[in-house]
Amino acid sequence: MTKFVRRRASNTWTHIPGLGPRWLVYIPPMQGAPHILIVDDHREIRDLVSRALTKDGFRVSFAADGRAMRKVLDDGRIDLILLDLMLPGEDGLSLCRSLRAKSSIPIIMLTAKGDEVDRVIGLEMGADDYLPKPFGSRELVARIRAVLRRSQENKTADDPSQRPKHYRFDRWRLDTGRRELLRDDGVTIPLSTGEYDLLIALVERPQRVLSRDQLLDLARGRAANALDRSIDTQVSRLRRKLELDPGEPKIIKTVWGGGYVFTPAVSQQ
Repeated sequence: MTKFVRRRASNTWTHIPGLGPRWLVYIPPMQGAPHILIVDDHREIRDLVSRALTKDGFRVSFAADGRAMRKVLDDGRIDLILLDLMLPGEDGLSLCRSLRAKSSIPIIMLTAKGDEVDRVIGLEMGADDYLPKPFGSRELVARIRAVLRRSQENKTADDPSQRPKHYRFDRWRLDTGRRELLRDDGVTIPLSTGEYDLLIALVERPQRVLSRDQLLDLARGRAANALDRSIDTQVSRLRRKLELDPGEPKIIKTVWGGGYVFTPAVSQQ
């Protein structure tokens, strides 16, 4: 197979060996910028989105189907994937599911379908956001930046080395090194993994209303199911351990129609 490389100004179009001349990857030389992979079988859309993203400082690669997508992922680091729902061969939902099974790379689904069921299915498969076609370049860039920002925040929160050693609130101290909850009288309260993850999500975001879906994502990450309501069970268990009167909670309060709020002031050490 003849290699195809075309240089135009400072931009590079690189042929993917073995996939034919229509499978080209566009990689501008901005090594410090976020690298976005566009997976869409419509060349016009790929070109339009590529121009919009490179104008805003992103590096861009693209692929027309799942096979080309995997080749690009194998060859380099990608920070976010724009994944079209309707693709030849393996569709976007199937690709999203397989990606999420082995990677936490952020995914924004792109599709001409605007039905709520399609949006829900895409998000349940593990997509981080959903943008129906047609869309404006400013909205696309804003959504990409928002997803990248959330992804970075979650990485920092998930890294134990980035956490304070202790959180203090009300009459409690949470030791993140030992994963222990200690009362002010010296008694240690055991926590299950689910209870600990939920408590970390709460103490890191005190006095903020968090929805059940937010708490599921923060506490369980990619294992969270959008239809899962086990967060209520974990909250009930935490209340029994933290509250003086679990029937009249003062630490973890329910916000009707909103979710939960962790009310105490939290200090870090």
